[in-house]
Amino acid sequence: MDMSPIFISMKTAIIAIIITFFLGILLAQWVVSLKHDKIKMILDGILTLPLVLPPTVAGFFLLYLFGVKRPIGKFFIEYFSVKIAFSWGATVLAAVVISLPLMYRSARGAFEQVDQNILDAGRTLGMSEWKIFWKLKMPLAMPGVASGGVLAFARGLGEFGATAMIAGNIAGKTRTLPLAIYSEVAGGHMERAYGYVFIIVIFSFLVVLLMNYFTMSGHKKRRER
Repeated sequence: MDMSPIFISMKTAIIAIIITFFLGILLAQWVVSLKHDKIKMILDGILTLPLVLPPTVAGFFLLYLFGVKRPIGKFFIEYFSVKIAFSWGATVLAAVVISLPLMYRSARGAFEQVDQNILDAGRTLGMSEWKIFWKLKMPLAMPGVASGGVLAFARGLGEFGATAMIAGNIAGKTRTLPLAIYSEVAGGHMERAYGYVFIIVIFSFLVVLLMNYFTMSGHKKRRER
């Protein structure tokens, strides 16, 4: 069995979740703090859109933006000598775009469930909004935020459609586990496909266990309060 799809997938998912985790938290806090409901609704729709679009459509838009002859793609090539499309970086880009809505919505839901009285108490004690966010809001919302992170990691690990569009299926470079499964089945190598399927099923099961752990932990903390 070629181990490169496993290493590529894990490397992609780890880098993607680091970006997605913090970006999702910041975007969720920004949207929650907005006062205008119409603006909040529009931004929420934009940030959630990759979740409901077919992944190949999301990948099409990424290819349209970051292709070697497209404005953003040409900019990176000309000024940074970096080719995004059909590179390993494109697998990270696809994973971030597809998994970000899960992280964002989980974090937003967790932030909206935090008791505002606790945050107001922090303000009366003279705490800055920055301290209130990191010292009060984040710890209280952490079970929901962590569950979102676990789901986003799993989504990035299992991404197929957008990755195939923007990164391609290049062996040893952009071929992730889902792409490897597709390639082996298409080539009639079912034994190799079984091995890759087994690995990704184990990862997915561990993700479900982690998500259930954080969910139960959140319910327990709310009961204690």
